[in-house]
Order: sequence, then C-alpha cells, then structure tokens
Amino acid sequence: MGVKKIAVIGAGVSGLGAIKACLEEGLEPVCFEKSKDIGGLWRYEETPQSGSPGIYKSLTCNTSKELTAFSDFPVPDHFPNYMHNSKMMEYLRMYVGHFGLKEHIQFQTKVCSVRKRPDFSASGQWDIVVEAEGKQKIYIFDGIMICSGHYTEIHLPLQDFAGIDKFRGKYLHSWEYKQPDNFVGKRVVVIGIGNSGADVAGEISRVAEQVFLSTRRGAWIWNRVWDNGNPMDTILFTRYNRIVQNSFPAFMINRWTEKKLNARFNHVNYGLQPKHRFLSHQSTLSDDLPNHIISGRVIMKPNVKEFTETSAIFEDGTQENIDVVLFATGYTVSFPFLEDEGILDRQNSLFKFVFPPQLEKPTLAFIGLLQPVGATIPTSELQSRWVVRVFAGLKKLPSKSDMMADINKRKRKMAKKFVESPRIIHRVQYVDYMDEIASEIGVKPNLFSLLLWDPKLAIEMFYGPCSPYQFRLQGPGKWSGARTAILTQRDRILKPLRTRVLQQSESSSSCLFWIKTVCIVLCLSIAMLRAAEQLALSPISGPQWARWGPAEEEGSKGKAAPFWLSEVELGPCWSALQFPVVF
Repeated sequence: MGVKKIAVIGAGVSGLGAIKACLEEGLEPVCFEKSKDIGGLWRYEETPQSGSPGIYKSLTCNTSKELTAFSDFPVPDHFPNYMHNSKMMEYLRMYVGHFGLKEHIQFQTKVCSVRKRPDFSASGQWDIVVEAEGKQKIYIFDGIMICSGHYTEIHLPLQDFAGIDKFRGKYLHSWEYKQPDNFVGKRVVVIGIGNSGADVAGEISRVAEQVFLSTRRGAWIWNRVWDNGNPMDTILFTRYNRIVQNSFPAFMINRWTEKKLNARFNHVNYGLQPKHRFLSHQSTLSDDLPNHIISGRVIMKPNVKEFTETSAIFEDGTQENIDVVLFATGYTVSFPFLEDEGILDRQNSLFKFVFPPQLEKPTLAFIGLLQPVGATIPTSELQSRWVVRVFAGLKKLPSKSDMMADINKRKRKMAKKFVESPRIIHRVQYVDYMDEIASEIGVKPNLFSLLLWDPKLAIEMFYGPCSPYQFRLQGPGKWSGARTAILTQRDRILKPLRTRVLQQSESSSSCLFWIKTVCIVLCLSIAMLRAAEQLALSPISGPQWARWGPAEEEGSKGKAAPFWLSEVELGPCWSALQFPVVF
C-alpha cells in the first residue's frame, strides 16, 4: 500500500501543526486554504471575507509565548511574552519556513464538500470537492483533518433584543470591528463581556463620548501580569498547582480565588460581580477594563431589555441615548462542507474532542474544536500528533460504545461543574488535557523516572510552566532540544523585559532548592497513593471530599484558578514555598 494522502482543511495554527504531524509520520498532507495566506484567526485583514475569521488591529495573545509555542519550535527569546497579532504571524511564518510546510498548502482553494466514498466501510476514504479560480476538482483522500476552527460564523442574536429593527443607529458584530476611528464622539453600547467585548469596549472608550458595557451575568476579571510581574499562565499552569488544586474542595478554591481577584479591585463596586462562582463559568482576561471603569470611560450596565429608535433601555429601568450597538456575542460552530449531517450532533460530541464516535473507520478528525483554559497551539498540535498515528494504523480507538461512554461521562462531569453555556461543553483544563492526549500517544513525561536520572529537569517541569516542550522528551516525535528548551524557558521569559540592565546581588537559593526537592517527592508520592486508592475503590471517580472536609458550598461547582495562599492562612513555612491553588 502506498503513502496515505491526508487532507488538511485550513492553514491556521491548527492546520499548520497538522501538516507537520503528517510529515513526521510519513503521511502525504495536502492543505486547502481558501484565503491567500496562512495564519487563520491571527491574520489581520481590514476587510475579511465572509465565513473567515476576523480580528481587530490591536489584538494581542492572551497566553504567553512559552505556553503558546509549538512543542519543538520555541518562540524567539527577544519576542514579547504576550505577542501582538503581527508578532504571532511572524512566528508562524518562521515555523512554516523552518519545516517547509508551504509547499503542501493550496491557497485560494475553497472546500465545497466532504463526503464518504461508496466503499467507505471498507476503505475509509473520502471524496473532497474543492474550487479554485472558478473551477472545481475532486480528490480522493485516506484521511481528513478539519482545522477550520470555530471563529468563522458569527452569532448575532438579534431576536433576543426587542426593538432592534426600529433602532436608527448602526449595529455590528465584533467580527466587523477593526479600530476605533469610526466611533469618535459616539455613544456606544457593547453587548457581551467576553475577552473581545472587554477589549473592544476599552479601546473604543478612548475616543467615544461614552461607552456602556452590557452583561447578563457579569464576569470574573483576570489580567496578563501576575504576581511579581510574571506572565499569568507561567505561574498558574504548573504540575505542582494541579496536585495542590486536587487536594482542596471546590468551595475553598472558589473562595480563595475570588478573594485574590477582588484584591485587585472589588467586583461588586465595579458592577462586574457575576451571578456564578469563579469555577462555574469562563472568566474574562482584561488588563485595562478596571481602569476604564474607574475613569468613567466605560459604564457597566445590565442586559438590554429593548431598543427604541435612539436609545437602549436596560433591565434595571435606566435608559441611555445610543448611536452604535456592538455585539460581542461570539460565534457558532459551522462546517457547511460536511455532507453527512450525522457526523456531528448539536453538541459536537467527539471522543476526546477529536474523533466522531459513530464512523465505521476513524479517518476523519477535528483539530482545535475545543476551548482550552490555556493556549490553543499546543493542544491542537498534540491532537494532530495523536490523529496521524491513528490514521497510520499505529494506534487504535476504543469501540463505539466505549467512546460514547467516555463522551457522556465527560458531559455529566461538565454539567455538574459549570453554568450551562454553548462554550462550556468544549472547555478543557490545559495541563489535564495535554496529559490525557499525551497518554494516547505515549509522550506523557514520567516525573518519577526523571527525578532519579535528571532531578534538575524534573523540578523545573514540576514547579515551572507546563510548557509544550515537555511532550517532546520521549516517545514518538521526540525532539533532542526539548530538555534545553525547558531549562531555558525562564531566560526567554525575562529576555524581552530586561532591556535596561541593572546590577543585582546574587543570593543563595540552595536551601529553597532542597526544600522544593523534598516537596516534589512528597507531592508525587501523595498523588500516587491517591491514584491507587481511586483504582482500589468503586467505579466512583474523583476526590471524595466528604470523607475529610466540609460539604461544598451551595452553588459552587468545579475547581478554581491558581491562587497564592497567604502566610497567615498556611503559615510561614508554606508561604516561603509560594503555595498556589490552580484552576
């Protein structure tokens, strides 16, 4: 049998990782990209095509470079920790050039249809119809990797806003917003308090007469810069934090995290206090929103009850004259080229967010169709590394019944933890999900083994950021530069910050080093004992908080984001170790 041909749909960050994964496994990828360039969501265009991602000119990445990088291609050390979209595009071009991916991409080629071949149950092959330069062509492929993302079809719920059809002003979706020039002197209401809504409201407020930010349920607000000026995710997304988090009940984590966030600014006083606990819903990342609120440029409002010809009436009875309405109401998942409607249900139920469970042959996969609490590039890249091994026949999937059982178990778990929301069904915790997919491939790092033969590396992997390079240390796709990349990640974090060099006295840290070494051994040992206990007990999984701790507070679900416990709460010994709780 010859080399298997794999179709990759989309040349955004997920598609690029998919192409490279195919090449690593000896498959032949052909990527179809309907635009004229790579980058997908990260490529800024003043006038994007309908059905394509659209971003505003100032968009900056919400995850830092060390946790956003491809697993065998670190971001240059002089790049900022949080990259502007232009820097992200520069990095992606470097990646494409380094691994020679461009020759496998057909630009300005639209995928019109994807359908099973008549002998699919035996061959697992697909017919793909594409269109380029006004001409259609049919291809036969052994596998399909759909990497078109979920930021293409806008969600514009006009039916939920009475009177919008009578409103004389302008309304638009955040997909159309590019820069604030058109809002000078205007009175604007922004509907939605996700990341885009908070960003756009703040940016427009610098030139508008007044901006009102309308939200139904409020939000907990994070910022990119964490304690001691470190990038937030490099401190919070660690293996140590995950073990600590799993040692506390959800109500305690909610309480601690909310206290931490309120220490920056009181969410009640700023009109942002949500109806839900921290862990029950997606939080919002915004560095500037509190500053815009305290300066009066942004005024928080409840949901819009109705519109008149010239104003918005809010649910609290207040009324404001409005010139422009901007809907930051997100997107809907859409794959119009799929002819078989049975591949996806309404909830997009997929085995580990990748494989449709009901296909006779596992030759179609979705890449990046999830909402990681963390970066997209590493999670989608790891998905691709798993998928190509399945396509190549090196890994087998469970039976349909087992996959459905796994999907339903995950759904039940999510329903218990989170407020009902379309986005929540795709939400995954970064470290947990990376380990889950890495286990399928055989690349999950073994910290116990590392602690014996490379303790320096083990300690950095345990306490430091759970960077993607950890999943290139062993197994398929092993990269010789992974160890160095992990041990130098803190240098790359500091490099773009230390542009004004100061002399500093060096202090000995050997005592802290040994304390951390002992702590890592204890934590890992506890983790093993807990895992053994879970296996020995029932089918019931997860921590049994009721055995030793107080009951969960009413309304608290899930677990929370990392938070440093104070010296008063845990004592000076733990405070010295920077004891965090992570979400």
